[in-house]
Amino acid sequence: MQDGPRICAVSYLNTSPLVWGLLHGPQRGAAQLSFAVPSECARRVVEGGADLGIVPVVEMDRHGLTPVSELCIACRGEVRSILLFARRPWTEVRTLAADMGSRTSVQLARIVLRERYGADPQVRAMAPDLRGMLESADAALLIGDAALAVNPGESGLPWIDLGQAWLELTGLPMVFAVWAGRAPLAARRVEELLEASFSYGLENLESIIKIESAARGFPRELVARYFERNVTWRLGREERAGLERFLAAARALQGSQAEGLAHDDAERSRRAVPQR
Repeated sequence: MQDGPRICAVSYLNTSPLVWGLLHGPQRGAAQLSFAVPSECARRVVEGGADLGIVPVVEMDRHGLTPVSELCIACRGEVRSILLFARRPWTEVRTLAADMGSRTSVQLARIVLRERYGADPQVRAMAPDLRGMLESADAALLIGDAALAVNPGESGLPWIDLGQAWLELTGLPMVFAVWAGRAPLAARRVEELLEASFSYGLENLESIIKIESAARGFPRELVARYFERNVTWRLGREERAGLERFLAAARALQGSQAEGLAHDDAERSRRAVPQR
């Protein structure tokens, strides 16, 4: 029977290196590991179903959760897996169909639309199907694997990579999620466990690329580029500055049109990192 901390990890591709040791390395069996979309990870931590999880930073801030590691999901420019599309000029966007798996990405889209274009759309939770989203809304937000499955340059639509947009807006990296928890933990032991799992993942990055590209149906080149050029996993000084800047902007949004919508159909993208 497994013991150790109950850890909820995000089911998207970007988490794979963080948890590879927990799945396949020396850390296997040291934790009770489950997978879900980011909003579901946050819900489990808040409600006590998990001791810690990879939590969207908006949820961390909103619920007063405590970071338990310096590892994160971040980018320093183009992120590729957080994409915003529109069927009309950005200044005319009044409705936004959003994959609500992460409130952080939704708030980032709102911030970029407001700061760049003066748009403040009503947010509608929808399944991550670009065509269906744009049939009922002016713009569409895709995140995680659903965004990676789309080639934005071939969509024929105006589109924005929100990681790049944030960098252009602020000059800072964007932090999307962190390892965070609520209940008192043996913090040092947990941090060491997470660091060891991530180190094992980095040492086996080529294997991760091969396995994950096949399991998720993505071209190997896309996965390799994503890990090597797009996503980053360490909270450095600039990442912390970017995080504070983002949280301040998110708090300043008048109201929260996305409130109450984060718990959409989490089953649709709950697929775990391949258990191989």
